[in-house]
Amino acid sequence: MTNPAIDAGELRSLLDGRWASVREKVRDLLSENDLGNADDLDTESHRARTLEQLRLLAKSGVPELGFPVAQGGSGDQGGSVVSLEMLCGNLSLMVKSGVQWGLFGGAVVALGTEYHHERYLSDIMSAELPGCFAMTETGHGSDVQSLRTTATYDPATREFVVHTPHESARKEYIGNAARDGRMAVVFAQLITAGESHGVHALLVPIRDASGNTCEGVRIEDCGRKAGLNGVDNGRIYFDQVRVPRENLLNRYGVVAEDGTYSSPIDSQGRRFFTMLGTLIRGRISVAGTSGAAAKLALEIALRYADARRQFDRPGTGEEVVVLDYLAHQRKLLPALAKSYALHFAQEELVQALDEVGRGDDERAQRELESRAAGLKAITTWHATHTIQTCREACGGAGYLTENQLAGLKADTDVFTTFEGDNTVLLQLVAKGLLTDYKDQFDGIGTLALAKFVADQFVGAVIERSAAHSIVQRIIDASNKDDILDRGWQLKLFDDREAHVLDGLGRRLRKANRDNAFEVFNNAQDHVLRAARVHIDRLVLDAFVAAVDRCQDPRNAEILDKLCDLYALSTIEEDKAWFLEHERISPRRAKSVTQAVNELCGELRPHAVDLVDAFGTPRQWLTAPIATGAETSRQDAQRAHDEANPLP
Repeated sequence: MTNPAIDAGELRSLLDGRWASVREKVRDLLSENDLGNADDLDTESHRARTLEQLRLLAKSGVPELGFPVAQGGSGDQGGSVVSLEMLCGNLSLMVKSGVQWGLFGGAVVALGTEYHHERYLSDIMSAELPGCFAMTETGHGSDVQSLRTTATYDPATREFVVHTPHESARKEYIGNAARDGRMAVVFAQLITAGESHGVHALLVPIRDASGNTCEGVRIEDCGRKAGLNGVDNGRIYFDQVRVPRENLLNRYGVVAEDGTYSSPIDSQGRRFFTMLGTLIRGRISVAGTSGAAAKLALEIALRYADARRQFDRPGTGEEVVVLDYLAHQRKLLPALAKSYALHFAQEELVQALDEVGRGDDERAQRELESRAAGLKAITTWHATHTIQTCREACGGAGYLTENQLAGLKADTDVFTTFEGDNTVLLQLVAKGLLTDYKDQFDGIGTLALAKFVADQFVGAVIERSAAHSIVQRIIDASNKDDILDRGWQLKLFDDREAHVLDGLGRRLRKANRDNAFEVFNNAQDHVLRAARVHIDRLVLDAFVAAVDRCQDPRNAEILDKLCDLYALSTIEEDKAWFLEHERISPRRAKSVTQAVNELCGELRPHAVDLVDAFGTPRQWLTAPIATGAETSRQDAQRAHDEANPLP
């Protein structure tokens, strides 16, 4: 057995990054309190336990991180996102926390004014006021701009009348609604003096302090789900529900007592996107937690694979450790490399969230929204694929509830479609890549983009990441044609992105006012590919920058190999495109596959140390196949050391 060559402490520090203190605070909290998952409970008991855990979490001070200093918070949006990410072992608690403090509380912070902050935030932070984020409707999930719930101002009573006009306008799949929520941030079409001013948000009580449903409010339980059954999802109907004028979250739209409407943003479309942009934290949190769930699955599968044995090794009388098989390495190690890559890309994204939140740069905000949309899509798909792969890699043991993978699979499955359907999010990314479209705010829909490309010359821009200077330095210094040369890899990713974007621009320029929708619709496959290759390149850039930051030479060497594995396995997955477009030769394509095999073999001895470095809180690692494997591994290491004493 190879002695660990990784400096685990230094690598953990690199991975913990800027919010290391927040991660450590959550680890300490979890070591002192039982916040574990409860898959064996019935629905009602699971929900009750999750609410109890939410209140326990509220007392820890962790939820206060993202709230304004003036109300007793820390004003640390990045720390708030990271703290949720650390709850990956109890995803019902993570989602309920995200609804309470990220969505409900975050909307009050971002869309409300000082009046709302002073009146509500203290109770939101303490969980004394459990709340909901009522945006999605049965008939309109992704198309938020077309929501049908109405909020009509009545100047005679100085109230808004909130109403669900038909069945498809009911609020659907709303977290905290079925059991615990007492107030909801309701997104509705704001109407004053017969004129609609677009979607705005209002605070609407849905239950009184005793838990009784408020007059005019009807709530239905969505029922038991495939996973996340500690979260009480419900449907909400409003029948002419009246709320005071002050309940409008009026940072971007004010209604005077006489019904006069005013806003600091004249364009209704631009105002809508500005409001949505302030709520980006939830999407970033889903990406981070999905990545953390994939890391936990990999730790379980790799620890098991490092201890489990199958089939005799000829001539030795011993069975082969499963992780020594190339096929098994192929299943798990490229996924591990991608998890590292996505971790560093997520870290850059959270830093951008923190920086953009402190400034007033509209273009930076749009770029943040685009990157958040893309990373959320790619990371949640990665989690879904990786957890399934880990389940298969553990055989029948992976199917047992006690070994966690089945629960992780069920709880994360919905992540690909909530906080934005992934396909729609990738279209948003692609739209941001078309020159100047990111500065247009007249619509997010297909028709809006089609009209735009019909009217204007559409080129493409390649957004550079925070690692631009490092990446450019490496590219400029490279004159090798070697698949393990970082400059060659970076140039290949850049070239693919530029080619795909240019091709998309040329296809869309064929549009005119008569055929614009059809041209765009027929190019949707190209639109989605443009977004994916863009995110692939940003993720590689982030990984390269992280390797550059690593201070320990041995860790840097291992990270360098992991980065190679991420880059080359990504190229291998898209081998058909690179061959069709003559970016690589058939001989080079074979070399890429061979290099992936060799890198898996070189990284195999470090696999368990690499997942351990993620620092997933130990409370979350309960699978016997993982905890027992660790005991077996330590015993084997001691036996090896005793048999091979140092000279």
